[in-house]
Amino acid sequence: MHGKTIATGVQALAALFLMAACSGSDPLSTREEGTLGGAGIGAATGAIIGAAVGSPGAGAAIGGAIGGVGGFAVGNEMQNQQDANKQTQSQIEQQQQQIQQQQQQIQQLKQQQETE
Repeated sequence: MHGKTIATGVQALAALFLMAACSGSDPLSTREEGTLGGAGIGAATGAIIGAAVGSPGAGAAIGGAIGGVGGFAVGNEMQNQQDANKQTQSQIEQQQQQIQQQQQQIQQLKQQQETE
Protein backbone atom coordinates (compact mmCIF):
# COMPACT_ATOMS: atom_id res chain seq x y z
CA MET A 1 0.00 0.00 0.00
CA HIS A 2 2.85 2.39 0.85
CA GLY A 3 4.44 1.75 -2.57
CA LYS A 4 1.24 2.77 -4.34
CA THR A 5 1.15 6.02 -2.39
CA ILE A 6 4.71 6.83 -3.41
CA ALA A 7 3.99 5.88 -7.03
CA THR A 8 0.94 8.13 -7.04
CA GLY A 9 3.00 10.96 -5.60
CA VAL A 10 5.67 10.48 -8.24
CA GLN A 11 3.04 10.50 -10.99
CA ALA A 12 1.52 13.67 -9.58
CA LEU A 13 4.95 15.28 -9.45
CA ALA A 14 5.65 14.24 -13.04
CA ALA A 15 2.30 15.68 -14.13
CA LEU A 16 3.13 18.90 -12.33
CA PHE A 17 6.45 19.15 -14.16
CA LEU A 18 4.73 18.55 -17.47
CA MET A 19 2.10 21.19 -16.81
CA ALA A 20 4.76 23.67 -15.73
CA ALA A 21 6.73 22.94 -18.87
CA CYS A 22 3.72 23.51 -21.09
CA SER A 23 2.46 26.65 -19.38
CA GLY A 24 3.33 30.07 -20.71
CA SER A 25 4.06 31.17 -24.23
CA ASP A 26 7.83 31.36 -23.88
CA PRO A 27 9.87 28.31 -24.84
CA LEU A 28 11.85 26.58 -22.12
CA SER A 29 15.31 27.88 -21.43
CA THR A 30 18.28 25.57 -21.70
CA ARG A 31 18.43 25.52 -17.90
CA GLU A 32 14.78 24.40 -17.67
CA GLU A 33 15.20 21.81 -20.40
CA GLY A 34 18.21 20.35 -18.59
CA THR A 35 16.37 20.21 -15.28
CA LEU A 36 13.26 18.56 -16.71
CA GLY A 37 15.26 16.18 -18.90
CA GLY A 38 17.50 15.15 -16.01
CA ALA A 39 14.50 14.64 -13.73
CA GLY A 40 12.73 12.51 -16.35
CA ILE A 41 15.76 10.37 -17.09
CA GLY A 42 16.56 10.07 -13.38
CA ALA A 43 12.98 9.08 -12.52
CA ALA A 44 12.89 6.45 -15.25
CA THR A 45 16.25 5.03 -14.25
CA GLY A 46 15.33 5.16 -10.56
CA ALA A 47 12.05 3.35 -11.24
CA ILE A 48 13.88 0.58 -13.08
CA ILE A 49 16.45 0.20 -10.33
CA GLY A 50 13.77 0.51 -7.65
CA ALA A 51 11.68 -2.19 -9.34
CA ALA A 52 14.64 -4.53 -9.12
CA VAL A 53 14.73 -4.13 -5.35
CA GLY A 54 10.96 -3.98 -4.87
CA SER A 55 10.37 -0.24 -4.55
CA PRO A 56 9.88 1.40 -7.96
CA GLY A 57 8.08 4.46 -6.55
CA ALA A 58 10.84 5.33 -4.13
CA GLY A 59 13.44 4.65 -6.80
CA ALA A 60 11.65 6.96 -9.22
CA ALA A 61 11.36 9.71 -6.62
CA ILE A 62 15.01 9.49 -5.61
CA GLY A 63 16.19 9.14 -9.20
CA GLY A 64 14.02 12.06 -10.31
CA ALA A 65 15.39 14.30 -7.59
CA ILE A 66 19.01 13.37 -8.28
CA GLY A 67 18.46 13.61 -12.04
CA GLY A 68 16.78 16.99 -11.66
CA VAL A 69 19.73 18.36 -9.70
CA GLY A 70 22.21 16.97 -12.21
CA GLY A 71 20.13 18.20 -15.14
CA PHE A 72 19.93 21.65 -13.58
CA ALA A 73 23.70 21.78 -13.15
CA VAL A 74 24.31 20.84 -16.79
CA GLY A 75 21.50 23.06 -18.11
CA ASN A 76 22.68 25.98 -15.98
CA GLU A 77 26.22 25.72 -17.31
CA MET A 78 24.94 25.53 -20.89
CA GLN A 79 22.65 28.53 -20.29
CA ASN A 80 25.52 30.56 -18.84
CA GLN A 81 27.66 29.70 -21.88
CA GLN A 82 24.87 30.75 -24.27
CA ASP A 83 24.45 34.04 -22.41
CA ALA A 84 28.20 34.71 -22.61
CA ASN A 85 28.17 33.90 -26.34
CA LYS A 86 25.28 36.32 -26.93
CA GLN A 87 27.13 39.05 -25.08
CA THR A 88 30.30 38.43 -27.09
CA GLN A 89 28.33 38.46 -30.34
CA SER A 90 26.72 41.76 -29.37
CA GLN A 91 30.13 43.29 -28.67
CA ILE A 92 31.44 42.06 -32.03
CA GLU A 93 28.48 43.63 -33.85
CA GLN A 94 29.04 46.95 -32.06
CA GLN A 95 32.71 46.92 -33.00
CA GLN A 96 31.85 46.16 -36.63
CA GLN A 97 29.50 49.14 -36.70
CA GLN A 98 32.23 51.35 -35.28
CA ILE A 99 34.69 50.10 -37.91
CA GLN A 100 32.21 50.87 -40.69
CA GLN A 101 31.64 54.37 -39.32
CA GLN A 102 35.38 54.98 -39.12
CA GLN A 103 35.86 53.73 -42.68
CA GLN A 104 33.19 56.15 -43.86
CA GLN A 105 34.89 58.99 -42.01
CA ILE A 106 38.22 58.08 -43.59
CA GLN A 107 36.64 58.10 -47.05
CA GLN A 108 35.09 61.51 -46.37
CA LEU A 109 38.44 62.90 -45.22
CA LYS A 110 40.16 61.54 -48.36
CA GLN A 111 37.53 63.15 -50.54
CA GLN A 112 37.93 66.46 -48.71
CA GLN A 113 41.72 66.36 -49.18
CA GLU A 114 41.34 65.65 -52.90
CA THR A 115 39.06 68.64 -53.38
CA GLU A 116 41.36 71.05 -51.51
